[in-house]
Amino acid sequence: MSNPSRIAALLLAVGALVLWAASRMAWLTVATFDDKSGDATNAIIGGLWSTEQTAVALLLLAGAIAGFALRRLGRRVVGIISALAAIGASWAPLGLLAGEPDPQRAHQLLSTGEEAKIAAWAELAGISVNTAGPALAMVGAAISLFGGVLLAVRPGTDSAKRNRYERKQDRQAKLSRDLASEPDSGRVMWDALDADIDPTDTSHP
Repeated sequence: MSNPSRIAALLLAVGALVLWAASRMAWLTVATFDDKSGDATNAIIGGLWSTEQTAVALLLLAGAIAGFALRRLGRRVVGIISALAAIGASWAPLGLLAGEPDPQRAHQLLSTGEEAKIAAWAELAGISVNTAGPALAMVGAAISLFGGVLLAVRPGTDSAKRNRYERKQDRQAKLSRDLASEPDSGRVMWDALDADIDPTDTSHP
C-alpha cells in the first residue's frame, strides 16, 4: 500500500486500538487499610485514572474512518486534530512513568461513585505504578501522533472515483491530474474523450 493517506488512516486505527487496550489495563495498585475491614489491595485501570483515554481512542478511530472517506482538505484537518489528540492522550501515562501518582486522587477514585471499592475513611498504605499499562498507552499515542502528522502533511490527492459526482466542469479541471494518476479509469477515459483529449497520449499536460 503506497498511498500515504491510507497508511496514515491505518496507523490511526492501530493507535486507537492500542490506546483502548491500554485503558483496560491496571495502571495503579493501591494498598489501603480500614479499621473495620482490614487491609485491601485494589487496582485502578487506565480508563479510570485517565478518563480521556477511551474518548481519544474513539476519536482516533473516527479519524481513521474519516481518513478513508473524506476529501483531501478534510483528511488534512482530521490529521491535525488526531495529532493533537494523541499528544493530549500521552500526558497522563507520561506523568505516571516520569513522576509520582497523586494519592489523594487515587483515594477519591476508589472511594466515590456507585462502584466504590473502599470506605471514605480508609487510609492509603501504599501506591505503586504498573508500568505496562502507561507504557502501552505511550506506544499507542506515538503511533497515533505519527499517523496524524502523516495524514496532515501528506493527505494525498482525490482520485477519479471521488470526482465522478462533481459537476462536469470541475471534473475537467482535474482531468490532467486524473489521467496521470489513474489512466485506466473508465470515468477518466470518458471525460478525456468528451474533452477531445486522447487518453492514450502520454504527452497531455
